[in-house]
Amino acid sequence: MWQIGAVTHNDIDTLVGDWLTLKEAAQPLGVSPNRIKQLIRENRMMGLVRGGELSVPAAFLDGEDLVKGLPGTLVLLSDAGFSHEEALRWLFTPDETLPGTPIQAMRENRGTEVRRRAQSMAF
Repeated sequence: MWQIGAVTHNDIDTLVGDWLTLKEAAQPLGVSPNRIKQLIRENRMMGLVRGGELSVPAAFLDGEDLVKGLPGTLVLLSDAGFSHEEALRWLFTPDETLPGTPIQAMRENRGTEVRRRAQSMAF
């Protein structure tokens, strides 16, 4: 079932930082906003309703593509029972052992350890 949570706490905005509307996210990827919705339904991307509009973190995009390893990591988090908001909090919360946030590590091509941690939570 496709569920998109509504943001209930301002701290998620502080953690995530920049957000993109579906149209803004679709443009650099060369796809339609409907394709972004499909990626969210498939747990290959995550978004939240903010101000009445579905938005995705800007950090999920790396130029004209999704951050390497993001779709698989999001599936692992979903398998672990994380809601979209919980997964976003995990991805954007600093972890001294990485160091940095999981999404930063993925953007810096250090995604193996991030996926290993996500996988361990799923089982």
